[in-house]
Amino acid sequence: MSAVGVALFSAATYLTGDPSLSRIPLNRAIALHHLTIVLHALPASLVLLIGPFQFATALRARQPKLHRVLGRIYVVSMIFAAVAAVVAATFSVDGISTQIAFYLLSRAWLYTLYRGYTFIRQGQIQLHRISMIRNYALSFAAVVLRGFLGIGAAMQGIFPTLTFADLYATSAWGSITVCVVVAEYFVLNRTVAPLVRKRQPAERPEVHS
Repeated sequence: MSAVGVALFSAATYLTGDPSLSRIPLNRAIALHHLTIVLHALPASLVLLIGPFQFATALRARQPKLHRVLGRIYVVSMIFAAVAAVVAATFSVDGISTQIAFYLLSRAWLYTLYRGYTFIRQGQIQLHRISMIRNYALSFAAVVLRGFLGIGAAMQGIFPTLTFADLYATSAWGSITVCVVVAEYFVLNRTVAPLVRKRQPAERPEVHS
């Protein structure tokens, strides 16, 4: 539900086309900075909305065609969002640390998407699922980022010297780290471990003479 809330809130904000409503400080020297943020935020919101449905086992089983259609929309939306994110990060006024965080996030976003697409084309469903868990976890960093920013805003009342740029950089790196760790937990404990247990031969009882 948090992903849906962030997606709808972000989309509603940027659909207005009003730069004054931007949640991110704009580079006033670059007239197209706001446009690149919009081109990132809108398809990224669609990714956040679609993702949870793609992991719904019942929906995949009952509506495989819908799963494929939503998957194609997800892929196209993510490519647009990732490319726009790179451009928007280049124009960012929040410092080099934030720029590097979003460059790496966009690269990982596209790489895990590519791997997920390649695996499903090869019919390797479990590897596809693992790649898409990682991919959506990176997408969910947008939700965690806003949570960290909320905590940071509260901390500014205690530490008034904290700037938005400091909070944004820390929140960006923190959200990516948290989501990567959580994704690997699910991959190892919810996907890989059950497969390993299934493939392990039953232990034979010892025969004593």
